[in-house]
Amino acid sequence: MKCSEIFSALEREMPLSLAMEWDNPGLLLGDPGKKISKVLVALDATDDVIDYAAESGIDLLVTHHPLIFSPVKKITSDDPVGKRILRMAENGMAYIAMHTNYDVAPGCMADLAAARIGITGIPLEKTALVRNKTLGIGKTGNLKRAMTLTALSELVKRKFDLPFVTVFGREVCGDKVKRISICPGSGKGMYRFAREENSAVLITGDVSHHDGLDAAEAGIAVINAGHYGLEHIFIDDMAGRIEKITGKGIRVFRYPLKFPEEVM
Repeated sequence: MKCSEIFSALEREMPLSLAMEWDNPGLLLGDPGKKISKVLVALDATDDVIDYAAESGIDLLVTHHPLIFSPVKKITSDDPVGKRILRMAENGMAYIAMHTNYDVAPGCMADLAAARIGITGIPLEKTALVRNKTLGIGKTGNLKRAMTLTALSELVKRKFDLPFVTVFGREVCGDKVKRISICPGSGKGMYRFAREENSAVLITGDVSHHDGLDAAEAGIAVINAGHYGLEHIFIDDMAGRIEKITGKGIRVFRYPLKFPEEVM
């Protein structure tokens, strides 16, 4: 199966038109006509991921976060991004990133993350209207039963296989919570949307000290589960999608999960 055929099938499920304006998803490197026999799915195109791909003879790397975000003025081995691009090119790899289009598309990041904690509902940040259906980043909904912030934190750790989370604003959410929001990835400023939807808690990642304090001041408790912590679910889901698209003729590898932060 050709690289372009795999990309076209993925793009039908998660159209690039759904991506945020600042984003850069798509086929970012390689020959669209390249025949693919091995695919690796990872969250990021790190040095370790590319080394793993090269050692495994991978033809196509698919990640959530694009390696190439802004215009590249040079591609040299002394630049971190340039070094990775060269390494992929030297090994004949094609490279696809599916980022905020995957976050927004039905059945993808927003829906999957919400389902893990047992909520359905409306988009947290509304970004698109497709066939009269509102789509967007994250989800807001009601838990089946109210629970304490501690119990909700334990639920998040269990459902996303996390070693720890951090919490802001325990004192503002009362004894138990029911209406919550989840935003996989970076949650900077997202508490504003959670407040508009009357959520008691925002589950997200990349929450800074000041953003956490601001959320608490706005009456929103935050469970900071890490950027990787919530978005690693991309790997298994995307690998499964590619397996359905390509059939048994192509081997699909999942990069092993490794939480990048630890408490010392």
